[in-house]
Amino acid sequence: MNLYSEHYVSQKTERFVNKIWCLNNSIGESLIENKLVLPNGCFNLAIVSGNSIQVHTSKQKYEMDEGFYFCSQMTNKVLVNIQTKTKVTIIQLHASTLSMFPKYDLSNFTDAIIKVDANELPFPTKIETDLHSDISALLNTINSYFEELNTSHPDKNIVEKICEKIKINNEEITVLGIGKSLEVSQRLLQIKFKIATGLTIKKYIQILKFRKSVDQMVNSDLDKLSLTDVALYNKYFDQSHFIKKFKDVTKTTPKMFNSDSYFLSKKR
Repeated sequence: MNLYSEHYVSQKTERFVNKIWCLNNSIGESLIENKLVLPNGCFNLAIVSGNSIQVHTSKQKYEMDEGFYFCSQMTNKVLVNIQTKTKVTIIQLHASTLSMFPKYDLSNFTDAIIKVDANELPFPTKIETDLHSDISALLNTINSYFEELNTSHPDKNIVEKICEKIKINNEEITVLGIGKSLEVSQRLLQIKFKIATGLTIKKYIQILKFRKSVDQMVNSDLDKLSLTDVALYNKYFDQSHFIKKFKDVTKTTPKMFNSDSYFLSKKR
């Protein structure tokens, strides 16, 4: 059984959910420790089954026993320890998804995790925390809920439109450019985005660029692809600028980066 696995949602659900991924130590005989997770511009709904995991963000250490947890946007690497007989299933929500629920003000909620009551979850079907629960049942529940949400909310709100503009422009657009394109003031864009995500638009773009550069490094042969190539491809000013931004998040240099220490996305 693989410790890390990815599972993909339906095309309509992809508007709201990036993917579902699992960290599975349910049959392991030893603690999985000092594994790392990088920021990716998403929120996570984590389902802990079995014993517990420990998560160290840049702000706090969390002991997460069986249950449901909402994980905010992360701006730095996160350290994870997974106890034996434990599985963590993570629903990765796009940055704009929580903006569909305007009662949530997340403007001051980053690098943090809170436990949530199962009754607070919006899904009509109960999600199991059983250690050996079938991922297909969870996929059916998630797809059913978000496909219905897609039908009931056909129009994109301002936060979703901001994210769309950033994606279309490959993270090479300014707040001024987004404002002109959407014909909305920069101030209103910033306020709406910060309330919905906890990040400034600039910080969100920086995180997306960083993850894209890491994925490129991991999925390429760095002996053939220089750091300068990676930096320029991802529109950093130069190699030094790229290295500085890389160290801000990982606390190490690209050359010293050990991908085996991280849970990284699979190449689709």
